[in-house]
Amino acid sequence: MNGIITNAETTTMQFHVLAVDDSVIDRKLIERLLKTSSYQVTVVDSGVKALEYLGLVYDEIANTNTDSNPISTIKNHHEVEVNLIITDYCMPGINGYDLLRKIKESTTLKNIPVVIMSSENIPSRINNCLEQGAEEFFLKPVKQSDVNKLKPHLMRGKGKENQPNFVVNKRKPMAECLSPDRIRTKYNYI
Repeated sequence: MNGIITNAETTTMQFHVLAVDDSVIDRKLIERLLKTSSYQVTVVDSGVKALEYLGLVYDEIANTNTDSNPISTIKNHHEVEVNLIITDYCMPGINGYDLLRKIKESTTLKNIPVVIMSSENIPSRINNCLEQGAEEFFLKPVKQSDVNKLKPHLMRGKGKENQPNFVVNKRKPMAECLSPDRIRTKYNYI
């Protein structure tokens, strides 16, 4: 193993999930569940560290940044592609909702699916997260059945990066559905 990835290895690469939670127990649980499902997992303990890992840095004091946007790109971030982010809602500093907003506002990160998890079942909070762009909202403790729901979002996230932003209508046009021998004749003399 010399650190070079071969073509055979790239075809079997796993999806990479960034897990964000300030609770050690919840981080270990989500990491174990994701690894059991064959995901590559990176765990961080705060929204700030997640932004740093993703290549963004958050200036907590607005005066230190001359722009009105307190998010700026940094050069020395990890070059590993993240396919999905799963984050706790309640965290000190940048909470899960703020992290979701920052990711969806970023031109480079907005297509990464984000899943929020929380131990509090508050419908308005859940709706706000889903309206802001979260793919799912899991109630803690996260279970294996929850993790099983991630695969379609990972597949869609992969597809979004390479496809234009339009909805494909999967239904055939009406003209293609009707064959000439199946068309009924209209009788107007009734």
